[in-house]
Amino acid sequence: MASIFTKIINGEIPSYKVAESDLFYAFLDINPLAKGHTLVVPKKEIDYIFDVDDTLYKELFGFAKKVGLAIESVISCKRIGMIVFGLDVPHAHIHLIPINKSSEMSFSSPKVNLSKEEFLEIAEKINSKFKEARE
Repeated sequence: MASIFTKIINGEIPSYKVAESDLFYAFLDINPLAKGHTLVVPKKEIDYIFDVDDTLYKELFGFAKKVGLAIESVISCKRIGMIVFGLDVPHAHIHLIPINKSSEMSFSSPKVNLSKEEFLEIAEKINSKFKEARE
C-alpha cells in the first residue's frame, strides 16, 4: 500500500509544494513546528533512510540543502535544523525546520497554526527562491 507521502507526490492528497525534481519532492509540513517547516522525500518509496542507495542518498541531501537555503532566505531564523526520524511514516524523509534555538526542534512542542493562505504564501516564497537558486 502506498505511503501518505507517495499519495502526496502522486497528487492524490493535496500539499503545499515548495520544490520538486525528477527524484525528490519537498512540501510544507501541515503540523509545523515553525513557519516554513518542510519535508523532503525521495519520490521512490523507500521505508528507511539508510536503505536509500548511496547515490540517491547523496542527491537527497544535496536537494535538501538547496531547499534549506531557499527556506532560510524567506523565513527569519538563525539556522535550518534537520531531523530524520523515520518512525511516523514508512517513507524516508527529512524535516527542515527554521530555528533560533535548539529547543524549537522538539516534536513535543505545540505546533504552529497556519491558515491555508499562510501555507500558500510560504510555499510560493520558498519555491521562488528554490527556482532562483537552480537557474
